[in-house]
Amino acid sequence: MNKLDLTVALKNEAELTKSEAVVVLDLFFNEMANALAKGDRVEIRGLCSFYVKEYDSYKGRNPKTGERVQVAPKKLPLFKCGKELKERVDY
Repeated sequence: MNKLDLTVALKNEAELTKSEAVVVLDLFFNEMANALAKGDRVEIRGLCSFYVKEYDSYKGRNPKTGERVQVAPKKLPLFKCGKELKERVDY
């Protein structure tokens, strides 16, 4: 399923126009992205949660040359599946 499929499903279920459904989905995803960018956690009960994990810098290797390089610290968004979603997928 992609964003277009979600738009069509929202349009049909909520009896919205396609443009209204696009606005709703864009608002939803933009607010999630903004919250994660601020370092907040996004939780959708029964479905999943998204959070940002911070990684420290470390010394790595360039796989081509074998040269040791310093890898900068970084932040990555992560997804954690909710209990009810696990049960639904696993039957």
